[in-house]
Amino acid sequence: MQFGDYRVEVVPDAEFRLDGGAMFGVVPRSLWSRVAPPDEENRVLLNMNCLYVEAAGERVLVETGIGDKWTERQAATYAISREASLGERLRAVAGCAPEEVTVVVNTHLHFDHAGGNTALDAGGRAVPAFPNARYFVSRSEFEHAEAPHERDRASYLKENWQPLAESGQLELKPDAYEVVPGLTLETVPGHSRTMQCVRLERSGRTLYGFADLVPTRAHVPLAWIMGYDLYPVETLEAKRRLLPRAAREGWLCLFYHDAEAPLARLVEDEGKLRAVSHREPPAGSDAGGEECRRA
Repeated sequence: MQFGDYRVEVVPDAEFRLDGGAMFGVVPRSLWSRVAPPDEENRVLLNMNCLYVEAAGERVLVETGIGDKWTERQAATYAISREASLGERLRAVAGCAPEEVTVVVNTHLHFDHAGGNTALDAGGRAVPAFPNARYFVSRSEFEHAEAPHERDRASYLKENWQPLAESGQLELKPDAYEVVPGLTLETVPGHSRTMQCVRLERSGRTLYGFADLVPTRAHVPLAWIMGYDLYPVETLEAKRRLLPRAAREGWLCLFYHDAEAPLARLVEDEGKLRAVSHREPPAGSDAGGEECRRA
């Protein structure tokens, strides 16, 4: 789809499942199960929706999903269901081959956001999956990933970034930076101290990727915060700041883990925020903008 003068596509990686209690924290199962029905192991269905941006002579991929480097037993743990590789999805959705990607951006280095950074070669060695790309991650996140604590150590797998450092493709960035004009990353503490969110601003419109701050549409209510979040009060503060603004200004919102409709807009209804179809025109617009007409 067209977003101002840039081309933007959402590239889903693969479906997987995580524990529903962990995904919804203190929210009772009787509530969250209405919007996210669990399987027999109490796991809810998720996806990983990567963002492709073609702009300013660059082909940018934000996030790389969960990757293919899993044993059969590990894949079963997370119920990973893959119909095609991320590279094949990228070709099908964006017409871009992995070797044509020039920049890969990770909001953070958890395995379900950076797992596709690398792939196994014929000898079983992890190598860059995007051989001609520069890989961007904040220095703060990289330093934490290199020395995580017990609370989040299982989320960091070094094979997802060490080969990039060895190949010279990894570039460490500040806590806020610009990838191409209008496409910026900003650190928003909550899920962790160093996770970033992505903002794209073109032609007076904003697309905002919440990463794990608001992972699905079901997490829009302020108190619906993941048990995985290391700093849930900071998540709440960030949601109070960002979500009303998203509704007020008609942002196109990307919910990275939503399995059904990752792109949405927010509206306020009787004092509460809820997600609606991104094809529904934002308040005060004409026909919903070019991105809605061509989605």
